[in-house]
Amino acid sequence: MSERPVTRPMIEEAAARIAGHARITPVMRLGSGALGSAADLSLKLECLQHAGSFKTRGAFNNLLSLAVPAAGVSAASGGNHGAAVAYAAMKRGVKATIFVPEISPAAKIEAIKRFGAEVVVGGAQYDDAQAACDRFVAETGALKIHPFAAKETVTGQGTLGREWDLQELDLDTVLVAVGGGGLISGIASWFAGSKVRVVGVEPEGSRALQAALEAKGPAEVKVASVAADSLGARNVGQLVYDVCKDTVDHVALVADAAITAAQAALWRDFRLAVEPGGAAAFGALISGAYKPAKGERLGVLVCGANVDLAKLATIAG
Repeated sequence: MSERPVTRPMIEEAAARIAGHARITPVMRLGSGALGSAADLSLKLECLQHAGSFKTRGAFNNLLSLAVPAAGVSAASGGNHGAAVAYAAMKRGVKATIFVPEISPAAKIEAIKRFGAEVVVGGAQYDDAQAACDRFVAETGALKIHPFAAKETVTGQGTLGREWDLQELDLDTVLVAVGGGGLISGIASWFAGSKVRVVGVEPEGSRALQAALEAKGPAEVKVASVAADSLGARNVGQLVYDVCKDTVDHVALVADAAITAAQAALWRDFRLAVEPGGAAAFGALISGAYKPAKGERLGVLVCGANVDLAKLATIAG
């Protein structure tokens, strides 16, 4: 078998590179039978990361790996990637121009601006913003930081898997939300060859990874989900497919209603303010979209906190 696109040594190097820039986020151990689950359950709280999501890891790995031109850096984002790139750029003292789609929540746009980046609305959905970003990069020479179709990004996200593995030594399975697939690609690259199963979680209305695995190659999907601002890629691309085809056990699909129920439960039971995409993996558990075996050591990733608090208040009642 040929060497994987992203390897453990690459992730180890990235972990050393971003140490002190990204937070080590905690694990909340809930134990056996928690929340009525058959599993021995824990939550990895990456929602407590700088800039509100795991994306900060990949952003710093890019900025610390690659030469940054005078034009600075640019990214397209539904919000979280943009906030992370803006935060990392601010900390590194470089200019950032972030392209967002019209569907980006105001809370995420405000976060990007708070970190000092220029925000440009680049079209209706994520892929439109990416196209606008690509034009800007071609015209200015700025360094493009892609949210998933770049090894530097995937390797940076893989540091989350490494950290999780060190914190929870006996995991059987991890549930990971999927948008463009950079996060699950990094985590699956870390756990590849181990006993830990990596299970993706996608909204029913945004299933680009499942479609790629079924088609045996990247495939276009339509996107319509409450989590589309963060889990809304139409196509995972070749790199993500090449990583995930051999390392992701399967994908569980979760309904929008289960995602919002998960947001409500995370706030009600743990006082965690979590956006729809960040709650999707938890939604797969509480809705039964993923059914653990009795005693299964299950880790659930809570990966994003950039939520509109007024909307959360409505959801949580």
